[in-house]
Amino acid sequence: MPTSLPGATRTFSLSDFDFVLPEALIAQHPTPERSGSRLLDGTGATPTDRIFRDLPSLLRRGDLLVFNDTKVVKARLFGQKSSGGKLELLIERVLSPHADSGHEVAAHMKVSKKPLPGAVLQMDGGFTATLLGRWPEAHGPLYRFRLSSDPYALMARFGHVPLPPYITHSDSLEDEQRYQTVFAKNPGAVAAPTAALHFDEAVLAQLEARGVQRASVTLHVGAGTFQPVKTDKLAEHTMHFERFEVPLATQQAIAACKARGGRVVAVGTTTVRALESAARFGSECNDTNIFITPGYEFAVVDLLLTNFHLPKSTLMMLVSAFSGYEHIMALYRHAIAQRYRFFSYGDAMLLQRASPETITPC
Repeated sequence: MPTSLPGATRTFSLSDFDFVLPEALIAQHPTPERSGSRLLDGTGATPTDRIFRDLPSLLRRGDLLVFNDTKVVKARLFGQKSSGGKLELLIERVLSPHADSGHEVAAHMKVSKKPLPGAVLQMDGGFTATLLGRWPEAHGPLYRFRLSSDPYALMARFGHVPLPPYITHSDSLEDEQRYQTVFAKNPGAVAAPTAALHFDEAVLAQLEARGVQRASVTLHVGAGTFQPVKTDKLAEHTMHFERFEVPLATQQAIAACKARGGRVVAVGTTTVRALESAARFGSECNDTNIFITPGYEFAVVDLLLTNFHLPKSTLMMLVSAFSGYEHIMALYRHAIAQRYRFFSYGDAMLLQRASPETITPC
């Protein structure tokens, strides 16, 4: 069990979370079988190399797995300006999906020269996108558009899978199937909750037979998850907002798990962000920009299943806060030496929350 205190005795800067990752370890495609990926067991003092389908043997009867049931939408749309210049939209959030409320969306826009508000863009597939301005305010990071039809229907028909920037191939039918969890339910994410991509029906059945219970949250992963940290002082970084919900049934399942002495196992950092946001800000909160760095005191999660993250990313800071900085860096050194696959289509690791549970912030 890791024993290092995450952040209690030092102040961290961005450079502390850097490491050299060979490009060959960035997974470009998923493993042939979801549960055939590798699993690094980091719950002990030394790492243990496993296969993901071993996960049920590492959990106990009465533990509670909490999944993020968000569904990735084909949010990347292509089109052109009236001048003929090509452009790309990445729908970050559907603001009003229905005709009587305007079919409005908030999106990132990639174009050589930004059009002015009021511009009508001709999109591939024959529909239009009218630029209304910035979002959420006049100088907001996104753009607000009115589409000529239902946004979800347009994305389903004409959109492309919003693969992460480090995946270099164009989206394919394989990506439509594999950049999505087997239990995806609520559409709205532009990036997959990647730790959950390893689960298949066989592993889920084994977990149920073992007496491990399941619950779900919904956090619609935004493109901001790939936003780099641009300041060496972590406190100066502004996190992106993401919509989330922790249903009452999940809150009750967590309370029951704690009461019986079980462990709450978060599947992915997005699940951690949802659970910890609800615990900190209340269940009525449905938009979070929580930034978890070393020194954070966790309220809910006992174990974390996660993929391997980008150097200097906010997710490296989160896992370091959870399991201890030195422990995490040692696990990453082991993973690189053993040729684990990194990022969205990569392998997974299982982490335990560092003790003691009460940690003095740095």
